[in-house]
Amino acid sequence: MELYVNLSDEDAAMLDRLSEQLGLPHEQALVEAMRRVELKSIKTLRLAEAMDYVLTHDRELLDKLSDS
Repeated sequence: MELYVNLSDEDAAMLDRLSEQLGLPHEQALVEAMRRVELKSIKTLRLAEAMDYVLTHDRELLDKLSDS
């Protein structure tokens, strides 16, 4: 799939730096950045789900611990 992206000068400079840091062409650097953002997003979502589970299923235990 071919994709054209219009970048501001600031974003283009950021892409240049990222490409240089990763030692990858611009296109591969963008893909790597997307993968890293997605992975971070998935981890954040899983952490939020785990916290929600603990807060709903272990409420009594958490209350006892906070009273100690």
